[in-house]
Amino acid sequence: MSIIENRKATHDYFIEERHEAGMVLEGWEVKAIRAGRANIKESYVVIRGEEIFLFGMHITPLTTASSHVHHDPTRTRKLLLHKKEIARLIGKVERAGYTLVPLDMHFKQGRIKLEIGLAKGKKLHDKREDEKKKDWEREKQRLMRVKV
Repeated sequence: MSIIENRKATHDYFIEERHEAGMVLEGWEVKAIRAGRANIKESYVVIRGEEIFLFGMHITPLTTASSHVHHDPTRTRKLLLHKKEIARLIGKVERAGYTLVPLDMHFKQGRIKLEIGLAKGKKLHDKREDEKKKDWEREKQRLMRVKV
């Protein structure tokens, strides 16, 4: 069950591979995410040492949250992957010029997971071509409905 989808990522990047990662979250963050108060549109994934972190994800605290704990809505969150997966991703990012992009946040067996994509950036002409394809598909669907 999807919570948030980053549609901007598929517009700006060619997604080569997808990986599912767990996240280290605090209790108030889980409650806020379940209430739909998270945003991954401006976030990005960074590799530091042998670990992967998510920067820029904004989680708006609930108003009913504890008043004695000071919440940081954009704190850095650690992503959880197997060592082999991390090593492979590090190799691709450093050697092949790929980048890691958050694509989708969803529930899996009661836990919150983040789908990250190994991506290459699109050029302007690629974006225009994708837009033309989308318009043609939309027009084709509209014409099919009119004929029936």
